[in-house]
Amino acid sequence: MNSTKKVAFYTLGCKLNFSETSTIARGFTDEGFDRVDFKEKADIYVINTCSVTENADKRFKTIVKQAQKNNPEAFVAAIGCYAQLKPEELADVNGVDLVLGATEKFKITDYLNDLSKNDFGEVHSCEIEEADFYVGSYSIGDRTRAFLKVQDGCDYKCTYCTIPLARGISRSDTMTNVLQNAKEISEQGIKEIVLTGVNIGDYGKGEFGNKKHEHTFLDLVTQLDKVEGIERLRISSIEPNLLKNETIDLVSKSRAFVPHFHVPLQSGSNDILKMMKRRYMKELYVDRVTKIKEVMPHACIGVDVIVGFPGETDELFLETYNFLSELDISYLHVFTYSERDNTEAADMEGAVYKNVRAKRSKMLRGLSAKKRRAFYEKQLDTKRTVLFEGENKEGYIHGFTENYVKVKAPWNPELVNTLHTVNLTEIDEDGLVRFDFVDTMIA
Repeated sequence: MNSTKKVAFYTLGCKLNFSETSTIARGFTDEGFDRVDFKEKADIYVINTCSVTENADKRFKTIVKQAQKNNPEAFVAAIGCYAQLKPEELADVNGVDLVLGATEKFKITDYLNDLSKNDFGEVHSCEIEEADFYVGSYSIGDRTRAFLKVQDGCDYKCTYCTIPLARGISRSDTMTNVLQNAKEISEQGIKEIVLTGVNIGDYGKGEFGNKKHEHTFLDLVTQLDKVEGIERLRISSIEPNLLKNETIDLVSKSRAFVPHFHVPLQSGSNDILKMMKRRYMKELYVDRVTKIKEVMPHACIGVDVIVGFPGETDELFLETYNFLSELDISYLHVFTYSERDNTEAADMEGAVYKNVRAKRSKMLRGLSAKKRRAFYEKQLDTKRTVLFEGENKEGYIHGFTENYVKVKAPWNPELVNTLHTVNLTEIDEDGLVRFDFVDTMIA
């Protein structure tokens, strides 16, 4: 391949996608490509797709048009979850030259012998049953923190979810490889690692190509906590039924794991949870939150919730709203239910009108803002450690405390990717927290 060829990437969706994009990008670099920003002119544009929401599907066409505007002659490739679920649909989008499925995306450079534009998108997509091997990945070089993939796929059968269809069965990286990747990340000077996967609490299943659990998630976090050079470890989304007391206790006493949990709820109604085929009832969720706050009163707890699921009456929605209102949580990620092909929920009765879904979503987003504000207020006049990020946003630098309070300060490039002890002082008009430095590292 010509070493002067330029490649650009655009990632839709989750932290897992970001980690995989970064690994795939390193593969291009190893092949002699120059990586450039997606806004720049490139010879190849790679779009890593998401299928979780209808909006992510729609954004794909907009991103393809952006690539074509940057360079009408560029080769455009689509990879990721949407590419696995609906490869022909993506291949039909004007400007798309190549579509790769769940396993093929990691070998993308093998499909790039000829970068001429195609009249029709070429598809290489396996049957999802063939996505039974594990490819490790982590993001590096893009952010102050790195996303470390430890697990892929899911064996759960939630009635609204396409992820098992897009990513296959639950399988895990080996403990040895995870620890090696963590060491590699720390050697790059990155201060924080976020553990990511589809269902990371299921870590250990399929670690050596079988369905057994060779290790548990508790084993994983115990070993990661011992890796030297990592300042912070953060657990991304973990199912409430897989978040065990032992893990919570370990985080509370940990050297590196921070007091921040993101625990999907999806509904505060047991009736809806049953229709979703979730593996817990809301009472277990209360137990998880209570346990976290018992050992870490200052912990931040984020919640995923879906509104407008089929059969969600006004009464059942209010049950969810009131449940969340009374729960000691810190913020919400609100998802408006959208019908996905080949899911049980798409054929369920009791569809909720789109305008009602939008209204309920707005109500919960408002509740989230109140919850976040209340959580921030509880953190005022406390000392926390802030990791500052690398972007100058309108003259300010931002960072996050260990318990996920977002702070701001006048831009100072010397602060980028540094940790500082601060005293949280006030919440400004943007809902961000101002602070005073406690340490003496900054003049």
